[in-house]
Amino acid sequence: MGALILDFRIALMNLIQHGRRTAFLGGAIAVVTSMFVLLGALSSGISHALVDTATTLASGHLNVGGFYKITAGQAAPLVAEYPKLRKLVIKAVPELDFMVVRGRGWGKLVSDQGSMQAGIGGIDIAQEPNFKSVLKINRGDIDQLSEPNTILIFEGQAKKLGVDVGDALTISAQTSRGVANTLDARVVAVAQDIGLLSQWNVFISSESLRTIYQLNPTTTGVLQLHLKPGAVENLTPLAARLRKTLEDAGYRVMEPDPRAFFLKFQTVSRESWTGQKLDVTTWQDELSFMMWTMNALQGLSALLLVILIAIVVTGIMNTLWIAIRERTREIGALRAIGMPRSGVLRMFLIETTLLGVFGATAGVALGCAIAMALNAAQIHVPISVQLFLMRDTLVLALEPRALLNAIVLITIVTAAAALYPSLRAARLKPVDAMAHFG
Repeated sequence: MGALILDFRIALMNLIQHGRRTAFLGGAIAVVTSMFVLLGALSSGISHALVDTATTLASGHLNVGGFYKITAGQAAPLVAEYPKLRKLVIKAVPELDFMVVRGRGWGKLVSDQGSMQAGIGGIDIAQEPNFKSVLKINRGDIDQLSEPNTILIFEGQAKKLGVDVGDALTISAQTSRGVANTLDARVVAVAQDIGLLSQWNVFISSESLRTIYQLNPTTTGVLQLHLKPGAVENLTPLAARLRKTLEDAGYRVMEPDPRAFFLKFQTVSRESWTGQKLDVTTWQDELSFMMWTMNALQGLSALLLVILIAIVVTGIMNTLWIAIRERTREIGALRAIGMPRSGVLRMFLIETTLLGVFGATAGVALGCAIAMALNAAQIHVPISVQLFLMRDTLVLALEPRALLNAIVLITIVTAAAALYPSLRAARLKPVDAMAHFG
């Protein structure tokens, strides 16, 4: 223990004595660490925005949806007798925080100046705890969505259709029995665009959706389950458990299929069954068509991390080679007074590890400062970038665990880079080292 403390003191004194080199190398480590922190914060910010937006507008953490087939070749995204199913799901999922009942539909929006296809969500605005917090309403009153024959659209859709709050839209859709139906809806709110999900989604009251699709009060589109924070990380086993519970209760359940419900129509329509089949999905399944953005970002982050680590390793090894050459006589003196090879090795490793800790800590502090400054600046991003960020401003999410991991990772990399030069220094013979004049 005493030898270790002595090595620590020598290493610390060497860092102080060679202040210029320490500052240069520590600064390089700090810059690399800050870049690593900012990259991770950007990835976390996009991930959080995607999860928050997706699990409010399009999906729950878990979803119990499905299809109802009147004939073998005609499927509709419906769940019949949902109040009974709702009670069963509440008992089966103790991890449940709250549940949202949503209608699902697809139709054509027609105005005097244009038309477009859109996914139609039927919601009960009074029972949507997160909906208002995610959406930013530019004009109108979202609470009026509780009134019959009302609709909420997004800014890009309003421009395309040439409508605003108070204007009328005609919704044209086909019922589950193949009958064309229309509904005149009044625009009560125009929300700010929030990426891809706002390009084709609109929202009407649940009663209005039942009217246009001629559904009875016990039929809906999906039960969206929002789980308590600790349960969100274990969605796959939870989904499997819920499927088994539903099967044991006598429901027919579809095989796991990691796709959004609207991508399953063709598959379901080719199957020969009729009646009700339930489908249990996670938010990743329902947003699978968008997950490539997160996968691409994670791949890019991994590539940049490798490049940053390579820079750190190369810089540390080169600097240590120079330092060892400059301190060859010092090493010889230490060996001559009795320091063993393991002591020389420990001294250099401790010295580099301390440098890594100090540099990485400074880098994390720098990265956090930059991230907080960027967040405070509320930097607006172009529409093309909003499609993937799921928000109109750049937001960097700083997570304590990620910051600690950055310090640990960079420190380990720094120490590992110093291992080989330190071994070479430890192998120097005292006589040869003392005779060195270079």
